[in-house]
Amino acid sequence: MGLTSNKVLVLAIVLAVVLFVGTVWLWPRLARQSWRAISGRVGLLLGTQLALFASVGLYANQAFGFYASWADLFGQETDQGVVVDHAAGGGSGPVQVLTSYGVPGVRGSGPQTTGQVQKVDITGRRSHIATPAFVYLPPEYFQPQYRTRTFPAAVVLTGYPGTAQALVDKLRYPRTALQLAKDGKMQPMILVMLRPTVAPPRDTECVDVPGGPQTETFFAKDLPEAVLTHYRVGKRPGSWGVIGDSTGGYCALKLAMHHPDAYAAAAGLSPYYKAPIDPTTGDLFHGDKNLQNRADLSWLLKHDRAPDTSLLVTSSKVGEHNYKATLKFIAGVQATNVTRISSIILESGGHNFNTWRREIPPTLQWISGRLTDR
Repeated sequence: MGLTSNKVLVLAIVLAVVLFVGTVWLWPRLARQSWRAISGRVGLLLGTQLALFASVGLYANQAFGFYASWADLFGQETDQGVVVDHAAGGGSGPVQVLTSYGVPGVRGSGPQTTGQVQKVDITGRRSHIATPAFVYLPPEYFQPQYRTRTFPAAVVLTGYPGTAQALVDKLRYPRTALQLAKDGKMQPMILVMLRPTVAPPRDTECVDVPGGPQTETFFAKDLPEAVLTHYRVGKRPGSWGVIGDSTGGYCALKLAMHHPDAYAAAAGLSPYYKAPIDPTTGDLFHGDKNLQNRADLSWLLKHDRAPDTSLLVTSSKVGEHNYKATLKFIAGVQATNVTRISSIILESGGHNFNTWRREIPPTLQWISGRLTDR
């Protein structure tokens, strides 16, 4: 049974309840001062607490999509990460479609009416990074009258560690995009949904790590190039945007600021503005001070040429730790008179899926209005 299986969650809850009832039932019998009685009390308490913690942890993982599997949880994945593509001079291409299905939560008779979600593997030609992703194709993509039309695309990134599946099922990007387009509030768009953790379990912060994963190259160059080979997407920078939450939000802003020739717009939901160094990232810069400075978006605004791109940032007055940093970043962008900045500031909202679900509809409308289909 998988980590995200409902059976695992139910089993953990049942075990916790049984241990709790057993502790209450057996406690009078273990009231003696013998070593056996004391060991029994300690064992029951520890077992009950572990079962309770496991239940809460499994529920939180299902709600927020932190880890996709047991191997992901324990950092033992072997089918993802940095790989070498040996398919030279032909072969299967940079995008492999594994399966296709309808948009979750939407009833319909086929992709021409409800669109389609495709689970894919994407391999980068330069970075040699391979990663799973989900691609949402709007209904118009399958309709005969649009068979020669290209569509704008938005790359959508999770936080760390995150799962790409959560963008589909928990944050409901495809369902939201479909409904907004039906209501005439945004144009039909292709969404390429994945996590920024393309070399798990390491958090690379979308940095080209010296001697390590070339994550920024993958997102700035390889990913758009791969998608263009397989889908009808506009080729110009004005056709491409990037959205992300938390770590993905930082990556989205950085990619648009570093590569305005690749992304015309970026939205960071609850982002931070400087790459951290901690046990999950390891040494990202290896003494390269310029690389480290460029990973600080506020430093970039003051010391580099302002990029010709549009940015959106979100925060809340109560519940988000990035509120003051976000106001400072907005002021820094405004001072450039080149880069364009918008914001969504909620009165309250924590760093969680519920907050981001409130911000996603206006974010999709905002980015749709800044992209073209050519």
